[in-house]
Amino acid sequence: MTRRRVEVVPYNPEWETLFEKEKQLLESIFEAADVEIHHIGSTSVPGLSAKPIIDIMLAAEALDQVERATPAIEAAGYDAKGENGIPGRRYFQKHDENGIRKVHLHSFEKGSPQLYRHLVFRDYLRAHPSEASKYAEVKEIAAQKYEYDIDSYIAEKSPIVKELEQKAMLWRPAR
Repeated sequence: MTRRRVEVVPYNPEWETLFEKEKQLLESIFEAADVEIHHIGSTSVPGLSAKPIIDIMLAAEALDQVERATPAIEAAGYDAKGENGIPGRRYFQKHDENGIRKVHLHSFEKGSPQLYRHLVFRDYLRAHPSEASKYAEVKEIAAQKYEYDIDSYIAEKSPIVKELEQKAMLWRPAR
């Protein structure tokens, strides 16, 4: 089995285009009124270095909508991974023709704390470029240090993620 390389690259404006393309694909599977589709993660923050994988958050009225749509999502090129370690989530991955991971699709029910946590984190980083820059620096160093060790990369950036999440929650508390 090939070890996955941890690669953090400078922000690419094309990421927004890639997200929009996937959003249209997902909207063709779901009734637009029934789901919300958000670009999340580092690729959704202009100027922020990131692993070049588009993170998408799909908020459904109920998880059974996602489960009923799973065959269509798989037909659109995604691999279904179930909860994949997070209760209440339906997770999918999409790879390119070379087997390189390109999209992570996280599905939750509307109102999920996970949904809110991801959106407020994204919005906070978009509104605070200096914080995004600090985060980028930690990610770049961690990726160099742990080029083939995703778990150590995640552990290395975990303290700043927690710090920024706390700041984001204070900045825009859940309603």
